[in-house]
Amino acid sequence: MAYEGGASTGTPVTDWANDWDWLDDQWGENAIEIWTGLHRDGVSVAMTERYGRAFMPLTMEAVRQVANDTDSFSSIYVSVARPDAVRRPAPPITSDPPEHKDHRRLLLPAFSPNQIAPMEKEMRDFCRGLIAEIGDATEADAAEQYAQHIPVHAICQMVGIPESDADLFRDWIYRTFQVAPRDNAERERLFIEMTAYWEALIADRIANPRDDLATVVANAEIDGRLAPIEIRRGYLSLLLVAGIDTTWSAIGSGLWHLASHPEHLAYLAALESDDDPRWEFALEEVLRFYSPVTMGRKVINDTEVSGCPMRAGEQTLVTFPAANHDPAAFESAHEFQIDREQNRHVAFGVGIHRCLGSNLARLELKIAIQEWVRAFPDYRLNPDRPTTWANGQVRGPRQLPVVIHRRA
Repeated sequence: MAYEGGASTGTPVTDWANDWDWLDDQWGENAIEIWTGLHRDGVSVAMTERYGRAFMPLTMEAVRQVANDTDSFSSIYVSVARPDAVRRPAPPITSDPPEHKDHRRLLLPAFSPNQIAPMEKEMRDFCRGLIAEIGDATEADAAEQYAQHIPVHAICQMVGIPESDADLFRDWIYRTFQVAPRDNAERERLFIEMTAYWEALIADRIANPRDDLATVVANAEIDGRLAPIEIRRGYLSLLLVAGIDTTWSAIGSGLWHLASHPEHLAYLAALESDDDPRWEFALEEVLRFYSPVTMGRKVINDTEVSGCPMRAGEQTLVTFPAANHDPAAFESAHEFQIDREQNRHVAFGVGIHRCLGSNLARLELKIAIQEWVRAFPDYRLNPDRPTTWANGQVRGPRQLPVVIHRRA
C-alpha cells in the first residue's frame, strides 16, 4: 500500500475500494467510471490509508448520513489531507452548530435570489466579450479562454477585489486543491500569502468602506464584538476559493460534454429562448452528472456508515458526485439524460452546509453555456490537443482545446 507516515506517496491506485487517492491522475478524467465500477461491485464505502485512515461513501444514503450527522462528523476538516496538516477556519464551511448559523447568516443575504438576479445582464455582456476576443479563430481553449474567467469576474465584483489579481487567485486555487493536500510546506506558504493579502484588504475596508462584501466581512461582528481577524480572513478565503474553482469546473464540464456529444449540442442550439424549461433540465443534468465538488469531514465520535465502522480522529469524504451516480437514487444514473426532469441531485450538498452560493453558480452556468452555444453551435474537442482535468476536491477541465466548425 502506498502509505508513508500518514501521507500519500503518489503511487498509482490499483484498488479504488481499499486504497483510493483523489489526487491520483486517474481521478480527474475517470472519476465517473471509478464510481460506476464501485457501485457495480456493491461498494458502499471505500477506504484508504494514504492520508491516515479515510473513507469515501459512495451511495446517496451514506452521503446523506454523513452530511446530516453533525454529532459524529465535524466540518473542521473540509478536505482529506495529511493527518499532520494544520487546519484553519474558513467559516461557515468549517464551522459546526451552533456557531455555524451565525457565520452563515452573515454571508447568505449577498447570495439571495434578489441580489443575484440583477447580475444577469452584466454577466451576459462579460461572456459575450470573452467570445468576441476569440474572434474568427477556428481553435480555442474553452476553459482557459472562457470558463475560468467567468466566476473570477463575478466574485471579484461581489467581494470587491481587483480583477487584475485574477492570475494570483488562479494560482492560489491550483495550489490549494492540487498541491497542498500532499504538501504541508506548500499549505503554510499559501497561508502566509493569503493572510497578508486579506489583512491588507480588511484594513483598507475598515478605513475606506465600500458597498461590497469585503466591507461587510471587514466589519463582521460576533456577539456584538468585532470577529477575530482569523475568522474574517477565513470568510474571504472561502468566498474566493469556493466561489471560483467550483463554478468554472461545472461550466468547463458542461462545455466538454457538449463538445463530445454533438447530438446534445444540436439539441440545445435549436432552443430559441433562453427561458425554455429544457435549458433548466439540461443544466441540472450537467450539475448532477459532472458534480465538481467533494467535501471532507473529521470523525469525532465512533460511528458506523453503511456497515463500515469509523473511529474518532479518522477522516471521511462527503462524496456528493458519487451519490449523484448511485443507481438506487436515479434511474439510469450513469447515463447523461439531457431531458431528465426528476433530478434531485446533491451537487450543491445537503444539510446545514448546502452551498450558499448555489444561486450565483446556477446563473453563471446558465449564462456561460447559453452564450457559448449561441455563438458556437457546432464545435468539437480538438483531436490533436487532449483535455486535461484537475483531480482532488474539485474536478473539472483545466485545459479544454476545441475546434470551432461553425458560428452563429
